[in-house]
Amino acid sequence: MLSADELERYARHIVMREVGGPGQTALRNSRALVIGAGGLGAPALMYLAAAGVGTLGVVDDDTVSLSNLQRQIIHATPDIDRPKVESAADKIRALNPHVTMRTHAMRINAANAMSLLSEYDIVADGSDNFATRYLVSDACFLAKKPLVTGALGVFDGSLTTIRAHEKNADGEFNPTYRCLFPEAPPDGTVPTCQEAGILGALAGVLGSMTALEVIREIVGFGEGLVGRLLMVDARAMRFETLRYRRDPSNPLNGDNPTITDLSAY
Repeated sequence: MLSADELERYARHIVMREVGGPGQTALRNSRALVIGAGGLGAPALMYLAAAGVGTLGVVDDDTVSLSNLQRQIIHATPDIDRPKVESAADKIRALNPHVTMRTHAMRINAANAMSLLSEYDIVADGSDNFATRYLVSDACFLAKKPLVTGALGVFDGSLTTIRAHEKNADGEFNPTYRCLFPEAPPDGTVPTCQEAGILGALAGVLGSMTALEVIREIVGFGEGLVGRLLMVDARAMRFETLRYRRDPSNPLNGDNPTITDLSAY
């Protein structure tokens, strides 16, 4: 049962028909892993903690720099040069003592991915490079874990949910990340955040939406983003949704799958 303190803390959730006591209990019992404590991960972690996700894990091997603070709002000026996972953990513990915070001061890779994912129920990927996104999405498929994955550009962002290990109502496997983006763009064709810049508030919008999608996946209300790519254009303040389907030739759950482990990484 929820304690008296939890009933008061989550009162605005509990009065909602779509959440209520059962939904809040599901959040408390859930274990979510956030990849990256940066632009997307920072707001996602804060809203997941505020919502009462029982166990939050964060993976990041970086330290806080002054240039991060324009958008990575979980960190503050006194945190400069501290490991991001430690800074994030301090803020989460101060925000909600009911949340168990687990820190992984490392870069997720082929050697540790499956072990990390085995400890959690759902994954939110806020990484800033294609290599990590493909690794995380492949690992989530192999580990049978739902994945909420977002990406940021200078003035644009996108978000989708991957449940490629499950089948839809028609008995077909859901699409993979590779169905949406079969191949990463060639190195050097997409400028980095450091090279092109990024609108700080846009990271907050997409990070918060990442948390919202994770919460919806845990509680189970509304229409999720499986098979749908949500795109945000901050210049025009426009939101659009693109539907995508499983590609039978994709190497994960296609007709002739070729990826059965992470050895290719």
